[in-house]
Amino acid sequence: MIGINRKLQALEKEGRYIKVGLIGAGQMGRGMIAQIENMKGMRVVVTADINEDNVINAYRHAGIERGNIVSTNNKEEASQAIELNKVVASTKALLVCALDEVDVVVDATGVPNIGAEIAWNAILNRKHIVMLNVEADVTVGPLLKRMADASGVVYTGSAGDEPGAIMELYDFADAIGFEVVALGKGKNNPLNVEANPDTAAKEAEEKGSSPKMLASFQDGTKTMVEMNAVANATGFVPEKPGMNGFEAGVADLPELFQLRDQGGRIGKKHVVEYINGIAPGVFAIVASDMEEVNAEMKYLKMGDGPNYVLYRPYHLTSLETPLSVARAYLDGQATIAPDAGHIAETAAVAKRDLEVGEYLDSIGGFTIYGTVMEASEAKDKGALPIGLVDKNVKMSRTVKKGEIITYQDVEQTVESTIWRLRKMQDHDWK
Repeated sequence: MIGINRKLQALEKEGRYIKVGLIGAGQMGRGMIAQIENMKGMRVVVTADINEDNVINAYRHAGIERGNIVSTNNKEEASQAIELNKVVASTKALLVCALDEVDVVVDATGVPNIGAEIAWNAILNRKHIVMLNVEADVTVGPLLKRMADASGVVYTGSAGDEPGAIMELYDFADAIGFEVVALGKGKNNPLNVEANPDTAAKEAEEKGSSPKMLASFQDGTKTMVEMNAVANATGFVPEKPGMNGFEAGVADLPELFQLRDQGGRIGKKHVVEYINGIAPGVFAIVASDMEEVNAEMKYLKMGDGPNYVLYRPYHLTSLETPLSVARAYLDGQATIAPDAGHIAETAAVAKRDLEVGEYLDSIGGFTIYGTVMEASEAKDKGALPIGLVDKNVKMSRTVKKGEIITYQDVEQTVESTIWRLRKMQDHDWK
């Protein structure tokens, strides 16, 4: 199989390149633009953000001269600029989806409803869509993937994001015939379900990050959502709501993921899990019932078996996203997608006591955090998916701290795109 780098080089020699449309010029988007400017056969030709200055600064920091950046929300003007090998800065996300010149759309907004709207419109316009928005994916990804398949385009998560990195390990192990026992990631910080932008403010300032984003990592929501995406891609499930969150080092993982009656700590195989102590890595636990394979693994210093760990100690977030762009365009393949269907759900849980009439805020905020569970259990409970939570959702019943919020506990005051798509998904859209 020809490497992506050589395929991109071939495009460049032909005088062609993949035209990328990006939505969201925050930290992820800026890094992606800069990385792609170093690549052959690809360019971010248009970027949209609610703050146009963010786009211009992103392009300027990637080495693009101001005179080659055209600011416009007009489709014809944007098309003309791209034809002249200039790049476009816009404040209109849907312009990116509508431009004929764009081959692949990337959503780097991080907002579930906006991500759902972007993906929907990209697919309607027959564009490949790369999601750096796992929250939207776990909420309506199964529907969006079916739409993309029917439209002949690729719906995919991103390389470099932890679910994508885990999926690459899974695909490798599965392709060469290993049984994959478990899939997981390390958690960067101790679980604190009460974390909010105020408690995260000091550390966020020191790291130069958003307090809200940091809180979404600290309260576990991001970890739950990421492993939810892996579950929907592979059919693996969390062993229990919220997973176990074991403490372990990499060397401990093979024994830890043996069944309890064999001295391990799990009750069944084919699970998703997070581990405190191995961040920022991702892992796959694999096994084989072939004597020769086990002998070879021992010779290769992979351990004594019966389980072995494949561990990747890094993931380069949006810097790897171009690989997913290239796979979609060149090979028609997804890095990670919900191929197994709606396997798991990340349910909204009350971060504090919530009273009738209160409005919820958002992921990483003051009112809710997420916990992952099997989709069938979430359905039985009537659990509200975390991706449906926004400022238009009002409490209609009192919910105590630590309780799962259900559909019956809330009232939606304004129906958003992601709510409409979720209704379609829940009603077995075909």
